[in-house]
Amino acid sequence: MSDAAQRHEFQAEVQQVLKLVVHSLYSHPEIFLRELVSNAADACDKLRFDALQNAALLQDDTDLQISISADKESGTLTISDNGVGMSEQEVIDNLGTIASSGTRRYLENLSGDAREDSQLIGQFGVGFYSAFIVADKVTVESRRAGAEAGDSVRWQAGDDGSYTLEAIQRDQRGTSVTLHLKEDAKQWLETYRLREVIQRYSDHIGFPIRMLETVTQPLPEDAEEGAEPETTQEWKEINQAQALWTVSKNEISDEQYQSFYRHLSNDMEAPLAWTHNKVEGRTSYTSLLYVPSHSPHDLLLNREERKGLKLYVRRVLIMDAAEQLLPYYLRFMRGVVDADDLPLNVSRELLQENDQLNKIRAAVIKRSLDLLAKLANTQEEDYLKFWTTFGPVLKEGVVEDFEQRDRLHKLLRFKSTAGDDWTSLEDYVSRMKPEQDCVWYLTAENEVAAKSSPQLEAFRKAGLEVLLLSDRVDEWMMGYFTEFDGKPMRSVAKGEVDLTAFESEEDRTKRESHEKEHEDVIQRMGEALSEHVDTVRASRRLAESASCLVAPEHAMALHLQRMLKQAGQDVPDQKPTLEVNLDHPLVQKIVNTQDEEAFKDWTELLYEQAALVEGASLKEPTKFVERLNRLLLA
Repeated sequence: MSDAAQRHEFQAEVQQVLKLVVHSLYSHPEIFLRELVSNAADACDKLRFDALQNAALLQDDTDLQISISADKESGTLTISDNGVGMSEQEVIDNLGTIASSGTRRYLENLSGDAREDSQLIGQFGVGFYSAFIVADKVTVESRRAGAEAGDSVRWQAGDDGSYTLEAIQRDQRGTSVTLHLKEDAKQWLETYRLREVIQRYSDHIGFPIRMLETVTQPLPEDAEEGAEPETTQEWKEINQAQALWTVSKNEISDEQYQSFYRHLSNDMEAPLAWTHNKVEGRTSYTSLLYVPSHSPHDLLLNREERKGLKLYVRRVLIMDAAEQLLPYYLRFMRGVVDADDLPLNVSRELLQENDQLNKIRAAVIKRSLDLLAKLANTQEEDYLKFWTTFGPVLKEGVVEDFEQRDRLHKLLRFKSTAGDDWTSLEDYVSRMKPEQDCVWYLTAENEVAAKSSPQLEAFRKAGLEVLLLSDRVDEWMMGYFTEFDGKPMRSVAKGEVDLTAFESEEDRTKRESHEKEHEDVIQRMGEALSEHVDTVRASRRLAESASCLVAPEHAMALHLQRMLKQAGQDVPDQKPTLEVNLDHPLVQKIVNTQDEEAFKDWTELLYEQAALVEGASLKEPTKFVERLNRLLLA
């Protein structure tokens, strides 16, 4: 062996490469139909471009189209086009060499403007071989546009890695691909199955796709009894052949937008709003986004179920729900993104991460939030309909999307103690009292529990508005939502609260005197409840209730701790604080109780009723009943 470095070429075993393409590249067998239709569309598009320079190439056959026919007797499926066709050498180059893309070479030869205007799809050179997923033999017949009938060629191959080539007579230009289907692939002879896949993946390709279908003719009125209706074979156009999003939005009516939404989402209700945008430049794409008016049943529960944006590349469906285009908190959005070019894997079923994709994602997020902001500012009633349906989902973005957090804050809506209407944070801040330095809120299991919470009593007495949050996501969200418009967000149910600024001089003096006078009793209560609470203190929250439980300042809300424990989750053991209302008759009775056992019973009862108000279940309900009976009979 020589010391000098020697250059060698990689070697490939053709049969193994073909097997890899057939068995490992594509996740769904139906993709073969998308790939072959895309190739046919490319052939038509190439001829469309070439005919701009040489109109004679079209001859009398000016209507470019794709045709599909199934023959159940012979077990074959044929996809034909009257596009540019191929010469013998082009057949060898394009079909005889795996991963050699005629479309890619064609694109490389186009000028800048022509390349932008083209709608060519395939560039990897492997899509054709997906035919072997369902076929054990493939026959291709082709005639180049402008060539004579005798200059046509037939290419035929099995799945053994070899092919034959012969000259034939072909009357029509273009290409026909005939698949000799495997025994387990005979479903592709059924018209309904072909129609379903074509309408899913290729509905918006810019050329008509026709299918040969059996049509039953109606019997004439004078037909004899028992006569069988006649059947005929007719070509039917099965795709829309135009993508609505490629049309200028000035030419599209609201009815057309709504009709396309129904087609896109299978939702019979009209969307609340939509936005249609075309971006040109280094990253060129079109987006058409919709806000639905109602949600599927599992939207809130199943974050893994994605039913969002459909991704097209040059009007060919690539992904039903492209996860990379939208974050989870916008998973309710519907619509399409159609890019001129995107980094796809070879099977064109997955996106590859890159700067171009990140720009599209950022733009789609911005467009979605802009659309929601416009809806909120101009159609308040519709926005509240959206909010009651999708608000809990949008709230997830406050935690997950730091870049858009400020915009999301303005889209949030809350119930509050000011009334039954929804309010925005901006409106809340505009109503704040001059002495108020923070935004007060309360999280609870449900709206009823929030409205009836004893923690609100002193705030109501002081005339302070409190936001009421009762969605499951709220406690999680508020852990990341620390301020709005420079004002801290504070929970009325956590830590100590100071409402001194809203007290009269008389009330403040009375409260401070009471607190000092009963320090010893408060300490005794804490000792009696040391197993249940961290401490007991005189409350500045309560005005009518005897007691309430308060979580530490930065702890998880009590109702959420309870919910997680019930779900079997490990929750840090953080004892709450019991606050007591020194002005309440029950607390005064405890203060005046001389019997130590009765004192403990009353103190336990004070804690237990606070726990029940919080929605908790008592650990020992039997002892609670015994204690209550003992005190009632005393």
